[in-house]
Amino acid sequence: MPGVPLTRELIQKAPKVVLHEHLDGGLRPSTVLELAHEIGYRGLPTNDPDELRDWFVADTPGSDLVRYLEGFSHTTAVMQTKDQIERVASEGAIDLARDGVVYAEIRFAPELHTGRGLTLEQIVEAVLTGFNHGVQQAALEGHTIIVRTILSAMRQNNRSEEIARLAVTFRDAGVCGFDIAGPEDGFPPTEHLSAFHLIQRENFHMTVHAGEAFGLPSIWEAVQFCDAERLGHGVRIVDDITRVGEHYELGRLASYIRDRRIPLEVCPTSNVHTGAASSIATHPIELLRQLRFRVTLNTDNRLMSGITMSSEFAACAAAFNWTLDDMEWLTLNAAKSSFFQFDQRLAMINTVIKPGYAALRRA
Repeated sequence: MPGVPLTRELIQKAPKVVLHEHLDGGLRPSTVLELAHEIGYRGLPTNDPDELRDWFVADTPGSDLVRYLEGFSHTTAVMQTKDQIERVASEGAIDLARDGVVYAEIRFAPELHTGRGLTLEQIVEAVLTGFNHGVQQAALEGHTIIVRTILSAMRQNNRSEEIARLAVTFRDAGVCGFDIAGPEDGFPPTEHLSAFHLIQRENFHMTVHAGEAFGLPSIWEAVQFCDAERLGHGVRIVDDITRVGEHYELGRLASYIRDRRIPLEVCPTSNVHTGAASSIATHPIELLRQLRFRVTLNTDNRLMSGITMSSEFAACAAAFNWTLDDMEWLTLNAAKSSFFQFDQRLAMINTVIKPGYAALRRA
C-alpha cells in the first residue's frame, strides 16, 4: 500500500526533531540588522533587510565552505553581550517551534562570544535563559517545544578541554552534550582526546563534526579514538560504499557505523552550499536511508542556507518521493538519537511524535 504523499501542509503540521543546528547560524536577518545598529557595527555587507537575507545564503555556483562561513563573522559580532545572546536564543526557539519542531538540540561555541568581556559561564547562562524564554513564548502561541544545547569547541583552537568541563558543569541546567566544530582538514579530532576522555569519564554525551568537508579518516578517528555517539554530517561515509551491479557493498567502517546504529546528523542543503554535495537530488542521504543507516535530517544553519526544517523535508520529499512514513522514520531516528534521558525520550516518542503522525494519517 503506497504511503501518504508529503504536502507542504502535512510537513508543516508534522512533529519534527532537529539535532544539528548552530545558534549563530539561525538568526533572523532583521535581528542581525537591529543588533548591528545598536552596537554601531558597520561590517555588514548591506543594510537592506532583503539584500542581507539573500547575501547570507551562499547558494551561488562555485560557493564553498569558505564562502559559507563568511556570514558567521557578522552573526557572532552581534552576539557579544548578555542581552544580544538571550534575544538570539529566544528567537531561535520560537522560530523552530512555529515550524513544528517539538525537540531541538542547538549547539554553539562559547569561545566565540567573549569579545566584550563575558565569561564562558555567563555566555552559557545567557543562552539557556534565552531558550527558556523562547520556550515560554512559544507556549503562549500554542507551540510546545523542548530546547537543549550542545557546547562546541573549535578544533583549530586549544580550549576543547575547558569547553568540555564547562559542558559538564551545566549538564543539569540544559546543556546535553559536547561537540567539536571548525575545519576538519588539518585539525583531526584526535588532537582533542583529553576533552573527549573527560566527557567519557563524566558519563556525558558527545557528537563530533566529521565526514563533511573531509572524508573517511575524520569519521574513523571520531568513532574509534573519540568514541563519538553521533556524527555531525557524516555523509562522506559513502566513500566506503561501493555499487556492484544492483547491490551495494559496505566497507568495514561503513558496516561498523551502520551495525552500531551510530546516528548521522545529515544536513543536505547545507552540504550543497558548502560544496560537499552537488545538489539535493544527488545527495547521499537517500542512499544512506535506503541502506538503513541511522539517518537524521537537520538544518545546520537556517540563516546561511535560507531554510527551515519544513523546507528541508519538502526539498528532499520532492527529490526522493518521500512519504509521511519516511518523514516519521527520520523523525523517530532523531528522537531515538537525542541526548535526552531514555524515559523522557520514550515519553516524547509515544505521546507527541507517534500520535502526531497518526493524527495526520487520519485527517
